Amino acid sequence: MSRKKVLIVEDDNFVAEVYSTKLLEMGHAVQIAQNGKEGLDLIEKDKPDLILLDILMPVMGGIELLEELKKKEEWKNIPIILLTNVGEKESIQKARNFGVKDYLIKSHFTPAEVIEKIESILGK
Repeated sequence: MSRKKVLIVEDDNFVAEVYSTKLLEMGHAVQIAQNGKEGLDLIEKDKPDLILLDILMPVMGGIELLEELKKKEEWKNIPIILLTNVGEKESIQKARNFGVKDYLIKSHFTPAEVIEKIESILGK
């Protein structure tokens, strides 16, 4: 399996650690950003193969980050999985409009299921 770069943009340290640990165990390179602004800085430095993105965060939220990503041609095709507690139809629709690969509600999916989805997108 080739080593993929995954960026986790999540302000909940516990959640970020759970996914980071699992992805590192699987041989992926992982970076963690606490908010969309940090995420954007990391994306500029080193384009990830996939982004695991929360919506509600301080400084810059997930939807704003999606808007920024769509402005640059080289970022448009980065697969993004939203992992959030926000289940409102409006947010889901907005995210879908940005071409998000998957929209997962944290409470509905176990970390193992989320990792499975990440793997299927990255292509084992």
